[in-house]
Amino acid sequence: MPELGSDPELVEPVMVAAFDGWNDAGEAASAVVEHLASIWDADELLALEPDDYYDFQVSRPRTTVVDGENRGITWPTTRVSVARPSGSRSDVVLVSGAEPNMRWRGFSADLLTIARDLGVRRVILLGALLADAPHTRPVPVTSVAFPSELGTALNLEPTAYEGPTGIVGVLHDTFASAGVETVSLWAAVPHYVAQPPCPKGTLALLRRVEDVLDATVPLGDLPEEARAWERGVDELASEDDDIAGYVRSLEEAKDAAELPEASGDAIAREFERYLKRRGRG
Repeated sequence: MPELGSDPELVEPVMVAAFDGWNDAGEAASAVVEHLASIWDADELLALEPDDYYDFQVSRPRTTVVDGENRGITWPTTRVSVARPSGSRSDVVLVSGAEPNMRWRGFSADLLTIARDLGVRRVILLGALLADAPHTRPVPVTSVAFPSELGTALNLEPTAYEGPTGIVGVLHDTFASAGVETVSLWAAVPHYVAQPPCPKGTLALLRRVEDVLDATVPLGDLPEEARAWERGVDELASEDDDIAGYVRSLEEAKDAAELPEASGDAIAREFERYLKRRGRG
């Protein structure tokens, strides 16, 4: 594991992490970390040693050629950056990269050590999965929280998922077992539009990250990109009667399952976000 050197002095840091691959349907989760790194002008702190965790026949390095000249090799790795959002009570540690191919327990132990060295008080892990969700409705975001009271306090929708997991699930278990406050957020991306990007999924995750950070995050072009994405899927669905009928069946199932209380809570949360954004804008 790389040395941190002189540890940066961070204020009540929160770690936000997402990984390309199995955990990242439509690249909705990794796009959140990219967005945060861009709007907050994050500075890279370190990169993990790729030889320790990546099979280069699976996650291949990339070569870059500019004007006929080879500019070197970019190796798959996990990078840790630090951002200091204006108006926030906490600094943010951003973790991004490809899901490691091997030695997940060692990888998780390294990230736990980095988090401890930086004084991280809470970890937010992001994922996205393919689901029977209509693109015309709000993207569902479910969660796992440690301790469970944290999820209740943040009004998070708990998941009932049991089954195979990826590095997000392994990291959640590692941090929770070490007693670190940990929240995993999962967006349900419509499986019939699985190709990236999925800005509507990214926006849904970002809004829940705002709740967990208790900070207003500049959204940039994401709201318009999400609307454009939905309009584009509408057009594609309208060209195929089978797809259009399938989407209607998903909408009916979704609407029938929604409880008035849940809808009321969602409206209240959105109104609270609106007031915060106006107050801090």
